Amino acid sequence: MRRQGIIMPISEYTQAFPAPAKLNLDLRITGRRADGYHNLESIFCLIDWQDTVYLTPRSDGLIVLQNPTDGLPQEKDLAYRAAEALLPYRKTEQGMDIRLDKQIPSGGGLGGGSSDAATVLLVLNRWWQCGLTRQQLINIGVGLGADVPFFLFGKNAFAKGIGEKLTEINVPQQWYIVVKPPVHVSTAAIFSHKDLTRDSVACIMPTFANLQPFRNDMQAVVLQVYPEIMQIYKDLQQFGQVMMTGSGACLFLTFHSYKDAQIVYSTVSSKYQSRLVEGLQQHPLEGLI
Repeated sequence: MRRQGIIMPISEYTQAFPAPAKLNLDLRITGRRADGYHNLESIFCLIDWQDTVYLTPRSDGLIVLQNPTDGLPQEKDLAYRAAEALLPYRKTEQGMDIRLDKQIPSGGGLGGGSSDAATVLLVLNRWWQCGLTRQQLINIGVGLGADVPFFLFGKNAFAKGIGEKLTEINVPQQWYIVVKPPVHVSTAAIFSHKDLTRDSVACIMPTFANLQPFRNDMQAVVLQVYPEIMQIYKDLQQFGQVMMTGSGACLFLTFHSYKDAQIVYSTVSSKYQSRLVEGLQQHPLEGLI
């Protein structure tokens, strides 16, 4: 294969793998840790909005990210770092070309970059014959990003700690209208804000029913700091409870019927960058481990 005048040591064997987004249906901050991180409790739900990760084996042993996100050096991209993290366990001389087809908006609280990294870990664990268990991959994922362990877990989950303590939770079949405001929220600024709620009571028996009514402890601060998000939030309230996922900026509405969601989506999509998505019960690559 020739690219920019250089013969690339790449085979023609390319496969495409999905990397789904997530929503935080509920998110509470239960305390601040000694290391500066915050302890969270959250319901993570997979949705059918996904990036695609294209992987092509290389014969030279190198890892090359063909299109780093937002022009970052490849060494700072989570997908590249995920492949790099598996090098000590690799049982083959095979390298890897990685190309990302980004469909999940970045900076929206949807976990796109973390999901890309998890997909790389799941696939290369098998291709490189690493033989790591799901828990071993999750332990690696913690070092990459707080959302990576969830995408490796494979199912909808109740998460604790910084997101690495996961238990399966039953989320009923639902549809969501996800709206992306035209702003990027600084997660670090929100976590350090003086008005952020940091003392929510931990849930003793976390179930979908017990945690209702759902809330997001970061939402009030984000709405206070970003008037553009507040304006959209107020507009969407006519259709039901409006929630924010993660630290924003994306907002979402929840529906129990696809037909009801479609009706509202026809109005919302004419005003805002938005998408109608269905909740998933498991990660499409859940069977790889």
